[in-house]
Amino acid sequence: MYPDIKAFFHKDSFTLTYIVSCPVTRKCAIIDPALDFDPVACQISTPFSDTLIAYINEQQLQLQYILETHAHADHISSATYLKSELGGQIGVSANIKRTQSTFKLIFNMAKQLNEQAHDFDLLLSEGDSLELGQLTIDILDTPGHTPDSITFVIGKHAFIGDTLFMPDSGSARCDFPGGDAQLLYASIQKLYALGDETWLYMCHDYQPQGRQLAYKCTVGEQKRANIQVREGIAEQDYVRVREQRDATLANPKLIFPSLQCNIRAGKLPNADDNGQVYFKLPIQMA
Repeated sequence: MYPDIKAFFHKDSFTLTYIVSCPVTRKCAIIDPALDFDPVACQISTPFSDTLIAYINEQQLQLQYILETHAHADHISSATYLKSELGGQIGVSANIKRTQSTFKLIFNMAKQLNEQAHDFDLLLSEGDSLELGQLTIDILDTPGHTPDSITFVIGKHAFIGDTLFMPDSGSARCDFPGGDAQLLYASIQKLYALGDETWLYMCHDYQPQGRQLAYKCTVGEQKRANIQVREGIAEQDYVRVREQRDATLANPKLIFPSLQCNIRAGKLPNADDNGQVYFKLPIQMA
């Protein structure tokens, strides 16, 4: 059985969110949902997420899972908001605990986190599977971009987070805490082993040179044409190019707000004693 797949593009963060549903039971999962955040006005809103809710209601779907491929550094997850509106379980890699351990120190958030990652309902590892109606979602660990990166595989469809981009854009960066270009190379080879006819669904498309939005391609297309890691590129050559490229990249503009929320399933930081929620910015002296 083939899943029904609907893609939604969050233009502000160049993020792809997917609603995947079982055509028989109408049960569905949302993968990598985004909140709207204006960093100048410091204002959070939900128009994009409300579009997802409207689609689910129009199609008479039942939300079963809200799945994160990793703790994103470029947008705030709307997982908790969607759960409050539609129910469902929030799932993430079991390695989110490693990411939490890193960033709770950076943001001094120890009081807001515990070792059980209690803000998430499902902590997933390779070999686990989830039943979505008559569909099965298999979990692959695909670290490298982050230690908590996972891929969701449904038959010949794989939702790969920030591992690969479209072939003209290469692969994800590996310079965040816990990132590792060698691990990402191994994860990409794991994706290539899914078979040339498997469809890969990107988490981002930055539309280089202003081209039209593109968000899926086959393993075979990636192996033939990826500008950084096509078939035959040796690990050491990939790692060298990836690390050279990473050394030139600035932080994502929303990295600090995003991570403070996303290591807690999209929950905002706890309010201060005056009732106001604040994002922290760890200041470094040049």
